[in-house]
Amino acid sequence: MTFAEFFASHVVLLLVYAGLIGLVVGSFLNVVIYRLPLMMERDWRAQCHEFLELPAPEQQPASPAVFNLATPPSHCPHCKHRIGATENIPLLSYLWQRGKCRHCKAPISWRYPGVEAITGVLSVVVVSHYGYSWLTLALLVFTWTLIALTMIDVDHQLLPDDLTIPLLWLGLLVNAAGGLAPLRDAVLGAAGGYLVLWSVYWSFKLLTGKEGMGYGDFKLLGALGAWLGWQAIPEILLLSSIVGSIVGLSLIVLKGRDKELPMPFGPYLASAGFIVLLWGDALSGQLFALWQ
Repeated sequence: MTFAEFFASHVVLLLVYAGLIGLVVGSFLNVVIYRLPLMMERDWRAQCHEFLELPAPEQQPASPAVFNLATPPSHCPHCKHRIGATENIPLLSYLWQRGKCRHCKAPISWRYPGVEAITGVLSVVVVSHYGYSWLTLALLVFTWTLIALTMIDVDHQLLPDDLTIPLLWLGLLVNAAGGLAPLRDAVLGAAGGYLVLWSVYWSFKLLTGKEGMGYGDFKLLGALGAWLGWQAIPEILLLSSIVGSIVGLSLIVLKGRDKELPMPFGPYLASAGFIVLLWGDALSGQLFALWQ
């Protein structure tokens, strides 16, 4: 019996397996979300010093000489206690330690188990929708990358090229292998997604003298177009604009947020892209019915 035949006859086991893998990946995504922007900042500083022919930036005493996704090992930001394997079990360690560092009892942000839980749940949703196939694995990578981009944009209003560009190329390769959309539609989606928001950006800047969004938004929509095809671009834009408007107005009215403060658009693009991935055909039917 092959793995495909086994999981086809044991769907519940497949979903449990997908959820567990999602929890583990969510734990790794927490590392990416926290460290990747810091890695980029360190690199930018070094490049600026090199370009201006200045001495290399001095290393801060508390800053490690090597800083990447693997080094230094995970540790408590308060007491620097190194987090052991038993303290790094997704969700369970947080619940067992009651949301506190085992060494110094400092509180641990709820976001860490939150990202793990969301990644696990969305992994189950993707697998339940697409079943056991190579395409499902590709779509899991797609989903996990969107989660990382969403949280980084929320924290830093930044959509790193290190994530958006590989996501775009992977979408084209998946569709070249017969994935979600014909390759022609994927290429048009990549170009069209980028150019649509690029045009909006420059139109807004010429009219107001202000920047309405960042270049990362262009690349993210281009990546979504590369995965889902050019036909998905209008749905993604409509959904993301509606949700973004509702959330933005709610923050202004209910929490008194300054309307002049910039708000990241990446999370709404990512959410809309995920929704279209799963329910795009049904949404297209509903939208078509509304126009009739």
